[in-house]
Amino acid sequence: MLEFFITKLIGSQWEMKNKALNRGGIYLKLYSYLQNRHGSSIAHDSTFKSTPCFPHGIKSIFISGGARIGDNCVLFQQVTIGSNTLIDSKGFGAPTIGDSCYIGAGAKIIGNVTIGDNVRVGANAVVFRDVPDNSLVVGTGKVIPKEQLNNRFYSYPGKWVYFDKGTFVDETNEANLDTLEGYRKGK
Repeated sequence: MLEFFITKLIGSQWEMKNKALNRGGIYLKLYSYLQNRHGSSIAHDSTFKSTPCFPHGIKSIFISGGARIGDNCVLFQQVTIGSNTLIDSKGFGAPTIGDSCYIGAGAKIIGNVTIGDNVRVGANAVVFRDVPDNSLVVGTGKVIPKEQLNNRFYSYPGKWVYFDKGTFVDETNEANLDTLEGYRKGK
């Protein structure tokens, strides 16, 4: 109950993260409390170009300090974007994730790696090397080049919408709508 009022007072958990980074003090303490309640750790000094999409909320998500996340990224539950702090390791540092990336449930991205733009990381994939733009990553880092991936997160609250820079936008592309409607109707 207290969590609900704190979040409403600040505006959102995402706004609290930004205030924790910029102002510290009580905001940092409240942000840490909320992260603990959700079994998550999104470091206050991780950076995001825009508000990410968390389709299943922020529960069980870990993003280490120093990680950089691009625009329009989708992160599912139990994702780890973690630093490698072994000083003698080639992968020492934190990940950088490009724009429009889709990171599946349970994926692990570890160390000083760069994930390019428009990359899809499959559920439970483990990434420990750089990944070029327009790729699919599966298993233990197998990279499959693709021409183009549509990494938008779609939802259907009575009409098809997709997540774009912190808000949901109506889908207007007829071909996409036909595909989405076929999925919704089980075709």
